[in-house]
Amino acid sequence: MENISQISNTSLIDTLVPDITLEAFHENQIKKISLSDYRHKWLILFFYPGDFTFICPTELEEMAELYEQFRAEGAEALSVSVDSVYVHKAWYDHSPTIAKIKFPMLADPTGKLCQSLGVYLPNEGKALRGSFIIDPEGLIKSVEVNHNDIGRSAEELLRKLRAAKFVRENNGLVCPAKWKPGDRTLRPGLDLVGKI
Repeated sequence: MENISQISNTSLIDTLVPDITLEAFHENQIKKISLSDYRHKWLILFFYPGDFTFICPTELEEMAELYEQFRAEGAEALSVSVDSVYVHKAWYDHSPTIAKIKFPMLADPTGKLCQSLGVYLPNEGKALRGSFIIDPEGLIKSVEVNHNDIGRSAEELLRKLRAAKFVRENNGLVCPAKWKPGDRTLRPGLDLVGKI
């Protein structure tokens, strides 16, 4: 365990996602994918600890089930682990759950991308459960990082993507807790102070 004094408190919010190129298993092929390929659209980076594990397939299955809704919002989703593209393929070929995946599965065996976004566990050689929402300019708008024993909600990630899109498209408005499209938003100002 790290000492609290060794932990950086620098936020990744509104920083530019690094332009890293990695191999991916996608559509039964091995492809090279650069994060800059997704400039001008929303991007979800979905890190997980490893293939052939336990919580990971439940999260990836939910992402697969909601993938078309992410795409309908103009976003691409990329899952990322330190496994190789060959391990991704083997998992895809042997797991009916993983066979549902239509999005690219990035391979980060050196941990370069994991390290650059602060989700790499060097003593274990794997990633934490990190979710990143990146806007069309490549700026990080949302970060969620969980202990590897705690699974995430892709539905909540989709809700946060929709909120990020809304505030980008509606200057001056903000989304309150649990906001969903069509719900009331807020315009911050002195007239709201103490009245919410």
